[in-house]
Amino acid sequence: MKPQTTLAPAALLTTLLLAAQAQTSAQTAATALPAPWTTARLATATYVILDPQMTGPSLIGGSDQSSVLAAMRRDSGGALKRRYPGATISADAANPQAIRVTPVLKTPSALLPWLKLTARLDFALPEGERISVGQDFTLWDVYQHRAEAANFVYDQLAQRLP
Repeated sequence: MKPQTTLAPAALLTTLLLAAQAQTSAQTAATALPAPWTTARLATATYVILDPQMTGPSLIGGSDQSSVLAAMRRDSGGALKRRYPGATISADAANPQAIRVTPVLKTPSALLPWLKLTARLDFALPEGERISVGQDFTLWDVYQHRAEAANFVYDQLAQRLP
């Protein structure tokens, strides 16, 4: 007698994929951070948001790209402030005690809903320690948030901080 192969329903496959993603996220969050990267320090720090960077193919141009870069700067600072209400977002790039943050967005090869972009926040402490927090997002996930897309992306990244 031949063994039967049963195809799993899509809901079960989705549940399994989400469980695997959650486990991967938990493992990433459990990775040890350098000693200066404590919740107490980050919660009361002064942050300076540096010029955002877009890497990868240039899929948008002109004023659209300027709007995206402005949203990256504004919303990454907003996400840090929501994560750490006691923190200060400063425009003083000369402040020697400020943690410098560079928002980075790596674009996919085309504007197709299933392709992924990578958003990252690169942090640099005054003492020279560096850490990056990044995550992949499908274009569809980002598009669903429309005008709040940058808020969505950077809130997701801020939640990964200690």
